[in-house]
Formats: sequence, C-alpha cells, structure tokens
Amino acid sequence: MGAGPVRVDGSTLLLGEGVRVRFIRTLRLPESGTHALPPGLGDFPLRRVEDHPDTVPPEWLAKGGVMLPVYLREAMWLSFGGTVEPAALQVGVGKVCAVSGERWTGRLARTPQNYLVLPRQPWLDGINSGKGTVRQFVAVPLGLGATVEGQVTGEETTGGVQLQAFGLGASALAEWRRAERARLRPPVPPPYGPQPPGAPGAPAGFGGYGGPPPMSLHAAPGGFPQPGAARARGAAAPPAAAPAMGLGAGGSMHQEVYRDDRPLSDWDSEPAARVFVHLVTPPAWRRITGEEPPPSPVDRAAYTRAGLPWFDYYDESAADLAPADSLSGVKPVGEWLGDDHSPWAEPVPGQIQPLGNAPRPGKPVQDGDW
Repeated sequence: MGAGPVRVDGSTLLLGEGVRVRFIRTLRLPESGTHALPPGLGDFPLRRVEDHPDTVPPEWLAKGGVMLPVYLREAMWLSFGGTVEPAALQVGVGKVCAVSGERWTGRLARTPQNYLVLPRQPWLDGINSGKGTVRQFVAVPLGLGATVEGQVTGEETTGGVQLQAFGLGASALAEWRRAERARLRPPVPPPYGPQPPGAPGAPAGFGGYGGPPPMSLHAAPGGFPQPGAARARGAAAPPAAAPAMGLGAGGSMHQEVYRDDRPLSDWDSEPAARVFVHLVTPPAWRRITGEEPPPSPVDRAAYTRAGLPWFDYYDESAADLAPADSLSGVKPVGEWLGDDHSPWAEPVPGQIQPLGNAPRPGKPVQDGDW
C-alpha cells in the first residue's frame, strides 16, 4: 500500500493526518565548541514541484515533492510544533538517516533507532553526532564531498531532505486516544455550585486554525508525490538543470534526540505519508518560480550583540539516544569549503532562555528582621 497524502499549508508540510513539519531559517553556528540552540528567523517558503512542470528539471518531476530556497552554507532546523498524536518520523539527508547514520530503508528500526518520536521531539537542528548534541544542518552543493550523504556513503547522488511518517497501529492508537479523553474529560459539576478557581480537573481549552484548505500532494503508488499537471506543457525548451544541493554538518549544539519508549510493534508497518524536499539555490528559485527568494541570512554577531535570545531545551522525563558512529565522524563543511570568517559573539548567560521543564533559577528573596 502506498503512503497517504502530503499537503502544503502555507509554509507547513502536513504528512498524513497529523504530522506537521516546518523548515526554519536560523543563525549558522561556529564549527568549534558546543553552543546553545540558535533562534528561529522565519520559515523557508515551500512550493510544490508539480506546480512548475515547465521550469523544474525532469528528474525533480519524477521525485515530486516540494522545494525550498536556501543559500550556500545557510543553516536550518526542522520544527514539529502542532503535531498532536504520536508519530514516528524518519528524517533523511541525501537518504542517510539523520538519527542512526544508516542508509535510508523506509522501514522503522530500533537497533539502532532510525526515527524521531513526535510530539515528544519538538524539533531537530542537525544530525545525531554526539552524546546530548547534534551538528547543525548546513546547505552545501553536491559534488564536493561535503554533504553528510557523501561522507557516509561515498556518493552524492540524492541530495535534499526525505521525510516519512508512521502513525500508531490501530490498537495502540485507540488506547492512546482513550487515555487522552480521560485526561481531558471535564469534571462533573459539584452538587452545590461550581468548583473554586484553580480546583483540580478544570476543563482545558482548545484552539483551532482557520484559513483555506491546504494544497494536496497526491501520493503515487511508490509513495512519493505524483508528478502533477497544474498547467499543460507547451513546446518550450526543456528546463535548465538546477544546481543540486544537500545538507552538510555545521557547528555542534546541545540537543538530545529522544529514545522511543514504546515497543516497535506499536507503530504501523506502513507509512502514513512521505515526501522529498528539494533544496534550491536562490538564482534557481527565481528562475523556476518567478519569485524572489528570501533575503540573505541574518548576521549572527549583530543578532547576539543586540541581546536577542538563544535557547536551551531540557526534558527530564526523556532519554537521549546514543550518538551514531557513522555520523559522529562527519566533518564540518568548513573543512571542505574553507574557514568560516563570519564574526561571532558568544551569547551572555542572560540571553539563553530555558525551555521545556529545565530548572529555572528564581529571583532571590530577601530576609528581614523577625
């Protein structure tokens, strides 16, 4: 059975019925030292390949999917905010698993684990390359050997990013939904009036999102989106080849990739959806779509000097996966493309904001005369 539909809702990819993925622009980290989580500087725009059949390379039409514009050595991270029901998400960089370092198989595995567990994993900034750390996703061209794909497999033939989502199996999903209904069920009103403010079991609020229905990427029998025919092809010259881009490894940051605490049998054996994400240089983006690409990345030293925040995330109830041997040896892109001479200013402690359930230092309380 082929994978289900992938849809584009603004700058969000919806895989199947519940997995939401956004590609976030960010500051590129220095390749020495280990750093706090860099900020989000806006979403990369997404466009469906099938909407540009006359200007994308034919091989892109064969793979289908979506595309986004990215500058050479620009960094990105993947946000999974808005994903509610449990899902197992595989992330490939040139068809190398960003979690396990193994070649892409399209099947879930536990030894080593080759997927992320959503929504527990709120985001992924890079490849799982060290204990409690990842190395940042950085865009580089194919053909130099700088990509993760090239260093792990010895070849650079795929590029881009691959995503594949699995939901829970029927019985595990039904059990999870029963538990969620029990957790969110409003309390029975007491016989003598309403409960006092702050009483346990107060009903939770719910929010929704409006807007037009998202565009659909219809899955082909093989699972990747079907090449579309949004407008008829004319007798124009064949589209020019676009420079192929992939992801290399940048600076190291503090981030855990969480171990799955479910048995592998809880997950569905067939993917709910999968999609190929093409990385496009700004000149190619302009030629293919007729749109201007986003402005060049923000200067990181200016960002830090302005006192803007960096982040630190901690989940005390989750366990970190061991680093992948094949990914821990991946060299940063600077060793292939030359030193990074961009200015760098280390954030001061007050700029790093704790997220999750990390202990937060409180303000001291002054004692007085008793």
